[in-house]
Amino acid sequence: MRSMKRILKLGAGVAAVALVAGVTWLYVAPPELLRVGSGYAAKIVCSNVFLANRDSQEVLEVDVQAPGHPLLRLMRVSVDEDEKTVHAAILGFIGGNDAVYREGLGCSVTPDERTTALPHLAVNDEVAVDGNALWAEGAAIEPDARLTEQLADPALVGPGMRAVVVVKGGRIIAEAYAPGFSKDTPLLGWSMTKTVTASIIGTLVRDGRMSLEDTSLFPQWRNDQRAEITVANLLAMESGLAFNEGYGSVADVTRMLFLEPDMAAYAADQPLEADPGTRFNYSSGTAVLLSKIWMNRIGNRVSALAYPHLALFGPLGMTSAVMETDAAGTFTGSSYMYATARDWAKFGLFLARDGVWNGNRILPENFVRLMHEPNGSSNGRYSKMQTWLPGGGDGIPPDTFVLDGHDGQSVVVIPSLDVVVVRLGLTPRTLGYKLAGLIEAAAKAGTAP
Repeated sequence: MRSMKRILKLGAGVAAVALVAGVTWLYVAPPELLRVGSGYAAKIVCSNVFLANRDSQEVLEVDVQAPGHPLLRLMRVSVDEDEKTVHAAILGFIGGNDAVYREGLGCSVTPDERTTALPHLAVNDEVAVDGNALWAEGAAIEPDARLTEQLADPALVGPGMRAVVVVKGGRIIAEAYAPGFSKDTPLLGWSMTKTVTASIIGTLVRDGRMSLEDTSLFPQWRNDQRAEITVANLLAMESGLAFNEGYGSVADVTRMLFLEPDMAAYAADQPLEADPGTRFNYSSGTAVLLSKIWMNRIGNRVSALAYPHLALFGPLGMTSAVMETDAAGTFTGSSYMYATARDWAKFGLFLARDGVWNGNRILPENFVRLMHEPNGSSNGRYSKMQTWLPGGGDGIPPDTFVLDGHDGQSVVVIPSLDVVVVRLGLTPRTLGYKLAGLIEAAAKAGTAP
């Protein structure tokens, strides 16, 4: 009996030592997957707390933990309101990562605990809006009663819906919001940001500061075939660069977004795997490279950081719009822009009107046409200008194009019908929600039943 007790004690001691050793290993050298998860948690909580004024614990539980990887259920976050930072880690101390908020530039993941000193941009000062004037000039709307009633149907707007805005004839004709969200809540567009990046480039093309045929875009590309990559190749997702867009593990996209302080440098170092212009490869790295390119054309860092508001958001009256940067100060033009649903609708209307706003041409003629013209290698799925193409059929006009973001973010633009549909929420693709019914209802609004 004594020998059995000794064996049990010895076994318990060995297990305790192994447990301590395992926890120590996780603390000292955590697997990259854990740090990807903590970077994601820190970033999402940071942006929603400091941009959208949401509760940090609610964001952690609803946005981070509920739809994600089981490991995220072990994630804990701490928010420093004074320093405007967020720390996230498994159980609060394993595999930690951080995010920091900078005024006017949103939140950046700081995986090596360093950030480039950047100016605070006072770009979102309060602007008086006429409450009696109709949107988009003012804040008033004249809703279509039938469509408003239809938007109350959960099946039509989809699970996890947070905001829906329908624009027809330049006016909001219906909108709906989930509890806790309103017309004033900034919401993340995820990959819808890519189309915003393309439009920023369009303003520089208009001014002759960039060309879609520019080559030799980065110094490290100039001595190999990557020198042949054009801006147009990047915009059409046909650069030929290797990039893994898988989100379930430590892939190129998750490493870039959550482990790399200089995202553009990481994306620019990717090798060529196909001749430029010959293969479609959807890549967030590509959109970050486009951000770096246009910012380099501006030259001055302060001017480049202020440029989206000067060239685009200001003229459109998108006062809520914030594009976020990485730790090095490059806009994360693939993924990180927050705006209210109404401001996303302004951007959609601007594209539906061929890049013209209040009679002023902001984008070059025929630039928006490239957003509903298929590239050469995606079998009609993707355009030449950072948008997805639903194709004809099912009553959807052939000029329809879609800004499509992770977890159910969409702006559907139908120029021929002068219709824009904004649908934002937390809706993973695994839920199987389709936009077709909402698009059909919007297109039929205002007609006889």
